[in-house]
Amino acid sequence: MTRPEVTLDNYEDVYRFYRDHQQNRVLAKAAYATLSARFRPQVRYADGARERLRGLLASGTPLIVVANHLTERDQYTLAATAWQTPLRRAIGRTRVLAKDELFAEPGLRRRVDLMGSIPVFRSKNHGLRAVADAGRRMMEISAERLARGDVLAIFPEGTCNEGDPTRLQQINSGVGHIAVKAGKLGAPPALVSIGISYGPNPDTGRSAEVYVGAPVVDLPTTPMDIRRLVAENLQIAVDGAVAAR
Repeated sequence: MTRPEVTLDNYEDVYRFYRDHQQNRVLAKAAYATLSARFRPQVRYADGARERLRGLLASGTPLIVVANHLTERDQYTLAATAWQTPLRRAIGRTRVLAKDELFAEPGLRRRVDLMGSIPVFRSKNHGLRAVADAGRRMMEISAERLARGDVLAIFPEGTCNEGDPTRLQQINSGVGHIAVKAGKLGAPPALVSIGISYGPNPDTGRSAEVYVGAPVVDLPTTPMDIRRLVAENLQIAVDGAVAAR
């Protein structure tokens, strides 16, 4: 299928394409390895988290990976982290929710497509009412990909934190809706929280400290309760990353 132009007016074709899009897994692994060598995050784990994550991946449990959002390079830090952790196993079948602006320039789009990205039309750019239908479709596609065995990575704050890098911003409810939808498709996901810290000034370009929290299974049954759980667990992971500095 021909890659459609990623515009809000064209969202039906966009999500029809990304419902089935599969990047070249060999090239994706090479890209993730290159990012690991370049960005060199220092990865630490909560007690038992590495073994539990390895077990969930081996069993085929759907995973939603959430990370805090500090800079425009967080997606590269997260990719580098995946290469260094048991998540390497899921490279090539990981979907990353990414803002639609990243799909505008052809060269950049080829790179984000290689990383497995799915475009998100954000209300801060287009208006809440304008993105409502596209947002529902994005969540449906994300849940379908989880049900088909993909890992889903989300920055649930939705925008870079320009305030205190040690404290999360408000978590969007989309992560909860996606998890509930996946459960209704017979694929209840587990939650993995990854905290990122570049120090008190995220713009220095320093390598990140990364903290992988203990996976959570048996998520709550409502989107709002899942959002609260994400906020609590992701803040714990951020605290772990900050403490490692």
